[in-house]
Amino acid sequence: MRLRRNSPNICAMRREVSRLVILGIDPGIATVGFGVIRAEQAKTDLIRCGAVTTPAGQRLAMRLQQIYTDVLELIDTFQPDAISVEELFFNTNITTGISVAHGRGVILLAGEMRCVPMYEYTPLQVKQAIAGYGRADKKQMMEMVRRQLRLDAVPRPDDAADALALAICHARFSGSLINFGGKSACSTI
Repeated sequence: MRLRRNSPNICAMRREVSRLVILGIDPGIATVGFGVIRAEQAKTDLIRCGAVTTPAGQRLAMRLQQIYTDVLELIDTFQPDAISVEELFFNTNITTGISVAHGRGVILLAGEMRCVPMYEYTPLQVKQAIAGYGRADKKQMMEMVRRQLRLDAVPRPDDAADALALAICHARFSGSLINFGGKSACSTI
């Protein structure tokens, strides 16, 4: 394949997306995991991870307000280029899923209010990107996150490790040659 002279330079396009700060968020209502990484080419580095927690006895509206405010603060502090959020997966407990959906909604709203591009990944996509196997168990995933970020120990709490997996997943997808805003990087024209 030949790249036309007046086509955008692929290397220049890669430089634009070669260094990203990505905020991964594992939605919840009691605990929202977050992980911030810097991704450059094939290397990912941990910036910060942790969890936003809300008191169990607090009214739902107050918990949602706290999540929203804390996510805005994360965005303002780390100025991410992208936010990676897990898509909802309803297993057996629909009630828990509904409350997680509330939390996820305010997370998406916070990202939208700060104009940060948001990307959503299914658990299967995250597992495939991190462990190379869509049915990897929790222990395998946490170990792979530790290895890929070159950490001495698995990040804690588990929600933070999950959020880091989401951020790493996005780093992998954003670095793909197919991710040029819907435009083909290669052309024979």
